[in-house]
Parts: sequence; C-alpha cells; structure tokens
Amino acid sequence: MERLLPQLALDLSEPLSDDPAELFAARVDDVRLEIGFGGGEHLIHEARKAPSCGFFGVEPFVNGMAKAVAAIEGEELTNIRLYDGDAADLLDWLPSKSLLRVDLLYPDPWPKRRHWKRRFVNAENLARIHRALRPGGVFRFASDIPSYVDWTMIRVLRHGGFVWPAETVADWHEPYPGWPGTRYEAKALREGRRPAYLSFSKR
Repeated sequence: MERLLPQLALDLSEPLSDDPAELFAARVDDVRLEIGFGGGEHLIHEARKAPSCGFFGVEPFVNGMAKAVAAIEGEELTNIRLYDGDAADLLDWLPSKSLLRVDLLYPDPWPKRRHWKRRFVNAENLARIHRALRPGGVFRFASDIPSYVDWTMIRVLRHGGFVWPAETVADWHEPYPGWPGTRYEAKALREGRRPAYLSFSKR
C-alpha cells in the first residue's frame, strides 16, 4: 500500500486533459469505471480480460483497496488506476464523453427508508454518469435487493437520457457476458435472493 498505491492513485487536484487514457502506463483504447469495487474480483477480472482497456476503480474502504493493490501487483496489471474517495468527485473531474462504461455492482442498498438519500443512484449522480459516458456508452447496475432495483429503474428512466434495451426477463436476470461472480453475489444466491443485472445505454 505504501509503495504501490501512490503510483496507482488518481490525484483529482491535477488538471486532466480531454483524454483520460493518458493516465495509464500503456496506451489503452477506451476507459471504464467501476464504482465501489469491494474486494476487486470483478475489476481485476475485467482488467485481465481486456488489457487494451483502462479501468478506474473507486473504493473508499481500505481493506478492499489493499486487496486490489495486491492483485494488481501480483498479476502485473498496468491498466488500472484507483481512487479511494467519493465517486461523484471523480465523475465531476473526468471530461465529458470520456467513458465507455460505468459499473455499479451490488452497491450498499441503504435499506432503511430514512437512509435512502444515501443511495448512490440519484438524479445528481445519474447526471454525472450520463455526462461522463460517450454516446452509446453503458451504465450497468447489479443488485439483489428488489427495492433498490425498482428505485434505480424509476430514476434512470425518469432521467430520459438512457435506453433500457431489455426485451425479456432473461435480459436482466442473466449475468453479464463473461461475468465472474463475486463473493457478495454468491452469498445472496445462497440466501435465496435473485440478482438483477441492468444495462442502460446512453442516448
């Protein structure tokens, strides 16, 4: 953490060019963002699978960040940059139309009604995601909490800048292509909760 994280960490106080691909050690063709990567299983899997893509990973908790840093070093990945602050700040820092995809996978559902205002999916953050995505870029949201899935559907469709292309139930109950699964998802399945995998394309 002391040696490698400073090399991987994004510094939002630094000015950024119109091409965030320049932030990676090797040239990448496009850039994706994962918000709240937890233990980093999905982030590392995606970076390994797509070495020509750059990945920004956001995780405020030190244990998750430490796991990601260890995996990045162990696999010698050069296409990941990390940020341990608020994902909203990172989205504001990024140039408009700079991301191919934004993933929000199993976010904290804040199940108590008085805490709903803390949910990451809200009008302000959806506007941030929409601004940062390229036309045709994709916002992916996965959750095993039905109330948060409904909440997200309502707010994304209310935004008006996204298209939900699903045509059948399988389109949102089947995992994403190449999905590696996560420990949290495995626990949800063991406890009988069926996840939803939503994908919204920017108009």
